[in-house]
Amino acid sequence: MWDVAADERAEQDRDVEPGTLLVAAPGLHDPNFRRTVVYVIDHRGEGTLGVVLNRPSEVSVNDVLPAWAPHSTKPKAVFVGGPVDAKTALCLAAFLPGHDPSRMNGVVAVRGPVGLVDLESDPRRLAPRMRGLRVFAGYSGWNSGQLDGEISRGDWIPVPALPDDVVTATTGDLWGRVLRRQGMPLALLSTFPADVARN
Repeated sequence: MWDVAADERAEQDRDVEPGTLLVAAPGLHDPNFRRTVVYVIDHRGEGTLGVVLNRPSEVSVNDVLPAWAPHSTKPKAVFVGGPVDAKTALCLAAFLPGHDPSRMNGVVAVRGPVGLVDLESDPRRLAPRMRGLRVFAGYSGWNSGQLDGEISRGDWIPVPALPDDVVTATTGDLWGRVLRRQGMPLALLSTFPADVARN
């Protein structure tokens, strides 16, 4: 595992909150999370819930939620949010300036302009207020204390999210882009090869 200084890890444990990104450390080889970027939706004493931002599936949003498809961000695919409850659909949206998610029916504010959208809502009512949205099948979840343990072990690097991370059309190297914008020394991790054997 890529090691981060112990005092830095302890500080990062305290920094996890809704709107935080969990960037998989290069040494995390779990196939569910290898080179992933997870957006934290909820973090409290009982546990943590988030979705993987960079795992598009082969399923089109139009195939499962046709009313929302015209408003989804490219690629217009359902994303694999994580290994938990793959039949559950979650939707995150980034709203335009001047539209507060905490004041909208059918939206649960997460952080800043990002909100969790109730897919039973009328998309025509919300769409004019949105900059983009993403639909996820399943989610990533941690029980109480589990995520802190994984961060302390060096599996995850918590960093602040940008609203654009949630709805970026270029998900291919989101992992590397997020690391690069952190500055040194974390930016160095973005150069870590996907396959060490080919280095």
